[in-house]
Amino acid sequence: MPKFVVNEPETRKSYQIEVEQAKVSGLIGKKIGDEFNGDIIGLPGYSLKITGGTDKDGFPMHPSVEGIGRRRILLTGPPCFHPRLKGERRRKTVRGNTISESIVQINVKITKKGQKPIEELIPIKAKEKAKGEKPKIEKPEKEVKEFKSEEKPEEKSIEGGEKSNDKS
Repeated sequence: MPKFVVNEPETRKSYQIEVEQAKVSGLIGKKIGDEFNGDIIGLPGYSLKITGGTDKDGFPMHPSVEGIGRRRILLTGPPCFHPRLKGERRRKTVRGNTISESIVQINVKITKKGQKPIEELIPIKAKEKAKGEKPKIEKPEKEVKEFKSEEKPEEKSIEGGEKSNDKS
């Protein structure tokens, strides 16, 4: 099941939506930068723009690579590579800019809002519902054993060549 990461630029919040494969088939062939109707993923009235994505093996989509296949390209800056040194370049494997069946995550941003706010349209997971309530965690009490000088385990020492294991 493909996952959509919907970014709302005004509030700078992101939402995850999982959609069935049959509904996503209308997006196959679209490229990074294309806009589509939000009805496909359950956001009626919204207009969404594709900003990127990731394939099943974790390789990111790159806007300058045409097609659906993977390619090794030399990158000097974002996206897909953030150099640490000035002038640094690196050869990375990236996915093309076209959505195919092997894409499992599609990143989109909202360009036009619908009538209902997005919080009402996206189902909230159980973890997020409980986020407002602090769960009570009961910590087990640790048993602390304190030894008095009389109760300490005896240390066996070897004095004068005598062995503690001798039975004589």
